[in-house]
Amino acid sequence: MPAISRDEVAHLARLSRLALTEDELDVYAGQLDSILSHVRVITEVAADVPATASPNPTVNVTRPDEPAECLTPDEALSGAPAVDEQRFMVPQILGEGE
Repeated sequence: MPAISRDEVAHLARLSRLALTEDELDVYAGQLDSILSHVRVITEVAADVPATASPNPTVNVTRPDEPAECLTPDEALSGAPAVDEQRFMVPQILGEGE
């Protein structure tokens, strides 16, 4: 017995607002039936395998959050093309009133 009938494909096409010809309905019904049959086989084979996000469990993959020395404001701004009052200067992209 097919997993999906030609009438069901026609119904899905109407719901999706797809205009399919009679030949296209036959072709897509066969293709969808083949896809659904393969999915059924895969679900039967993998039925006893628990769902996992990763086959290799990972634990605490982040580094510890430890304080470290950071740049001073002068060091951070040393490579900037323009600086004003210890801030990066960038071109204005919005008008005055926005």
